[in-house]
Amino acid sequence: MTSAPATDAPAAHLAAVRTGTRLDDWWARVLGTPTRMRVWFWGAPIAVTLIAAVLRLWNLGAPHSLVFDETFYVKDSWSLWNLGYEGSWPDKADPRFAAGQTGIFESDPSFVAHPPLGKWLIGLGMAATGPGNSFGWRVSTAIAGTIAVLLVFLIARTLFRSTMLATIAGFLFAIDGHAIVMSRVALLDNFVMFFALLAFGCILLDRRWAADRLAAKVAAARSSGQDPAWGPALWWRPWLVAAGLLCGLCAGVKWTGFYFLAFFAVYTVIVDAVARRREKLPFYVSGALLKQAPATFVLMVPIAFVAYVATWAGWIFSSNGYYRHWAESVHTQWSGALGWVPLWVQNLWHYQTEMYNYSINLHTPHPYQSNPLTWTLMLRPTSMYYVGTTQGQHGCTANACSAAITSLGNPLIWWAGTAALLFVVYLLVRYRDWRLGLILTGLAAGYLPWWLYMGRTIFTFYAIAFEPYLILALVAVIGMVLGRRTDPEPRRRRGIVWTGAFLVACTLVSIFFWPIWTGQQVPFWFWQIHMWLPSWV
Repeated sequence: MTSAPATDAPAAHLAAVRTGTRLDDWWARVLGTPTRMRVWFWGAPIAVTLIAAVLRLWNLGAPHSLVFDETFYVKDSWSLWNLGYEGSWPDKADPRFAAGQTGIFESDPSFVAHPPLGKWLIGLGMAATGPGNSFGWRVSTAIAGTIAVLLVFLIARTLFRSTMLATIAGFLFAIDGHAIVMSRVALLDNFVMFFALLAFGCILLDRRWAADRLAAKVAAARSSGQDPAWGPALWWRPWLVAAGLLCGLCAGVKWTGFYFLAFFAVYTVIVDAVARRREKLPFYVSGALLKQAPATFVLMVPIAFVAYVATWAGWIFSSNGYYRHWAESVHTQWSGALGWVPLWVQNLWHYQTEMYNYSINLHTPHPYQSNPLTWTLMLRPTSMYYVGTTQGQHGCTANACSAAITSLGNPLIWWAGTAALLFVVYLLVRYRDWRLGLILTGLAAGYLPWWLYMGRTIFTFYAIAFEPYLILALVAVIGMVLGRRTDPEPRRRRGIVWTGAFLVACTLVSIFFWPIWTGQQVPFWFWQIHMWLPSWV
């Protein structure tokens, strides 16, 4: 930047204040060489991913006991890995399993309420490290959670076209307690979040791909004198196919993956209609609904269905899985027009109906069940593990000690994220920004369906499925706080100060809560000062 003559210094300074060029000039000097730009471009995602890896992998094997629903998923995963289906376990098997007696499962099958893919992934970690190693029980979920931080970074950079905002998004997701806890326990929900996030990224990439191809086809038709009244149906959309595949795999972990498939497909139809309107096609709504929507269905749904069924391969090729020979044993084989359907399909279908009946009728009271309307405020986090000790027990040096794993998000991140979510809804209604619409679609897919099941026994930790989109909504608002490069310097400086203060505060709160996210033994009074709300106990 060329300096102004001395006599023009006040005027030059005033111009800098009005345009924000002083801050931009400082940032340009920091990244003033191609090498520094490359370091910033590649170093930022590496840095947030390393932070996530350390917070998720450090001392992952502690405690060496099955916590919360690990009692189901870890043991089921190991029997699934050995039998191809979930076997049964003797009573009070948890302490024996933790003590290294991991082969005490029986070949008799057991009924399970969720599809097998997540358990296959947990079993993969156990096979790699040994089933008696508690690090191996959780390493698959920890790796999925770490990669998810990188995905949030890459998605945010694509959405906002800003490495700075992407770094903030990745950092907030990396240090949040709910994301940390769900990556440090061998439950299924982190895999739901992971596959859905991958599918979300594919939908994001498809939007640009499809818009460019539609524009090219319409331009080609018009240049040749044709009238593309309804516009062409786009059949070559690889990112859409990938999204369907990933949603099918997500459903192979938990059925909630099908909600992501439905919401993403509807979003795709809507943005296709908007793209047709942008190309000034007269029947853009009809063209999207009657031409592109059927193509979208064919591209996404069949492959999702095939992927879901494929996750049951171990059960399909077994001879002893639960309900594997149900139709033959009760003589209820389908007949007539459906008589050709293979028996394994009939049996699998019956298994799915029984899983549905079990899930929909699960009303057993639990002390940590919660209403989904309270999830974003973290009013009733789930206590995954709690052990109280007295002085002299297990190294306790205080009068009383506690060791806890509580799936409590960083309160600043979640409370600010809730406020940001409401503001983003307002912004979408007012400005119709497609980026905000996509963020809210992902959040709605992971959150709104639970509103239909308020009477069921459900838990706050299910919120991990939509947490990445809450983070993206928060970062969208942070981007507005930071302002644009053309804003006056005082406005930009205030935005930077407020954002920096928020990030520092979030970091300090995460440091403060770290012991109760990781099961560390602390004095009882130290645990108590973390229980800010009575509903957290």
